[in-house]
Amino acid sequence: MKFNKFLLLLLTVVFTTINFSCKKILDVQPNSAAAEQNNWKNYEDAKGSLIGIYTLMRTAMVADNTHWLMGDLRQGDFTSTNRSDLKAIIDGQLNASYPVIERVSNWKRFYAVINAASLFIERSREIVANDPRYTPVNNQVDVAQARALRAFAYFYMVRIWGDVPLLTTSHDGEFDAHLRTPKDKVLAFATSELLLAIKVLPFRYGGTDPILPGLYYGNGWATWNGVLFTKLSAYAILAHIAAWQSNYLDCEVYTKYFMDNITSLNGDGSFGVKYISVDELTEDVNAYSPFAFKRAVQIVGFGFEYGNGEATANGHIEQLTLAAPLILKANPEIYVPKDTIRKSFTDLNDLRFSIDPLTKLYRKNYFTNYSSEQPIFSKIKCITDAQTSGNFALFTSAVLFTRYEEVTLLRAEALAVLGQRDEAIATLNRASSLRGITPFQSTSSADVINAIFAERRRELMGEGWRWYDLVRLNRIKKNNPAFNALLSNDGIYWPVSKDILSADPSIKQNPYWN
Repeated sequence: MKFNKFLLLLLTVVFTTINFSCKKILDVQPNSAAAEQNNWKNYEDAKGSLIGIYTLMRTAMVADNTHWLMGDLRQGDFTSTNRSDLKAIIDGQLNASYPVIERVSNWKRFYAVINAASLFIERSREIVANDPRYTPVNNQVDVAQARALRAFAYFYMVRIWGDVPLLTTSHDGEFDAHLRTPKDKVLAFATSELLLAIKVLPFRYGGTDPILPGLYYGNGWATWNGVLFTKLSAYAILAHIAAWQSNYLDCEVYTKYFMDNITSLNGDGSFGVKYISVDELTEDVNAYSPFAFKRAVQIVGFGFEYGNGEATANGHIEQLTLAAPLILKANPEIYVPKDTIRKSFTDLNDLRFSIDPLTKLYRKNYFTNYSSEQPIFSKIKCITDAQTSGNFALFTSAVLFTRYEEVTLLRAEALAVLGQRDEAIATLNRASSLRGITPFQSTSSADVINAIFAERRRELMGEGWRWYDLVRLNRIKKNNPAFNALLSNDGIYWPVSKDILSADPSIKQNPYWN
C-alpha cells in the first residue's frame, strides 16, 4: 500500500511538471529543485527517482496518443471517422496545421526522460555512502536501468525524427543549445549504453536471480514483473535498433540470445512468459493479456495499474478505437475498414478474425460489430468499472512496445533477410502456432519475407508497429517507387515541431518538410 501511495504521489508530480517550458532548445525541466529536495540521501530517494524515469517515458509515449498516432496511422490500416487531424497523419500530411500534430511533433517530453536518466546516472551513487540499505549492487542495477531507459528514449526518437540532439549529461536550469546529431551516431550511443546495461541487468527482480537475489526495494517479483527493464528487455531493444539500421547480423544474434533465455523470466511463483493464445491476448484469459495491468509478458511496456489509481481517459488506443456497444460513445475516432480486414486476414481458420463461409458468422476477438459500416477494433479493451458516459471512459491498458511474439517475428525477419529460409519459416510458424492459421510450408513458392510482415500486420495490429514495419519492409524490398522516394529523401521522419524551431534557429527542420 505504501508503494501504491508513493506511485500516486509521483504520478501527480510528473503529470504536473511534464508541461514545463524553457527558453532553450530542448525545453528540459530544470532539475535543481528536485535535486535539492531529495539530495540523493537515501534508499527511498533512489526508488523514487528511478520509478520517475519510467513514468516520464510512459508519459512521453502516450501523451496525445503519440505511440499510436505515429505507429499505426501513417499509411496504416486505420481510417479516420471524422477527425481531419487524424486523416492528415494517415495521408502523410505531417506538416498540416493541427494542434495535435504540433504537440506530438515536439520532442521535449523525451528529453525530460533523458535528463532524468542522466541525472540518476550521475548522482545516485552518492546514496551508497549515505544509506547502508542501498548497496553498490543495487545502485549498479539501477544505473543500468537508467542507461537502458535513456537508450530506449533515443531509439524511439530516432525512429520518429531521424537526427536528434545527443545529450549525455544532465542539465540544471539554463544550458547551451545543442545541434542535431546524425542518427547513426545517436543509435551507436544507444547501442553502447544497452551493451553496458546488459552486463548488469537481471532477468528478474525480487527473486532468485543470481545478479540481484532477494527482495528488490522490499518487494518480490510479483510486484516488479512487467514494470522494470530486464536483461531481455535490453536485448529486445538492441535487436530493434539493429533491424532499424538494416544490421540483421546483429539482430539475429540479439534475438537468438532472447529466445534462448526467455524462460529466465519465469519462476518465483508468478506468471511467466509463453506464447499466448488468442483468447489470452484479447480477452485476458488466464490473466495473460499483455495489455491488462502489468505482466511478465510485457517485455518492454509501461502499465496503467487500476489498483494504483492510474486509469485515465486518454493515453490509450481505446480512446481512439472503442465505441458502442463497448462504451457509451456513438462512433470510434478510427476504425479498420472491412476491405482492409479481409485483405489482412485471409485464412478461414484465423482465430483472430475470420468469417465462416457457410454460416457467415465471424470471430470477434479483434473486431466487434463487423456487420456495421465501421467495425469496432476491440482487440484491446481494458475498460474500468468506473462511470462511462458519452465520450468519456477510463481505460487501463498498458502502452506496449514489444512482447514474445513480436520478438519472435523480428527474429524470423532477420533470418529471412540473411537467407536462412528454413529457420525463418520455422520461427514464423512458431510465432503464429496458436493463431489457427495454416503453417507456412517450406515447399511454398511464396515470398517468406512478405509472409512474415503479413503476419506482423495481423498479430501486432493496434500496437504501434505498422508504420515502422513498412519502413523496414521497403528498405528490404526496394520495389515501391513512392516509398523509395520517402526513404531516399528522409520523408519517413516527422517534421520537427515549430515550437522547437522557434526556440532556437540552430535547430534545422528535416529537409523533406521545408
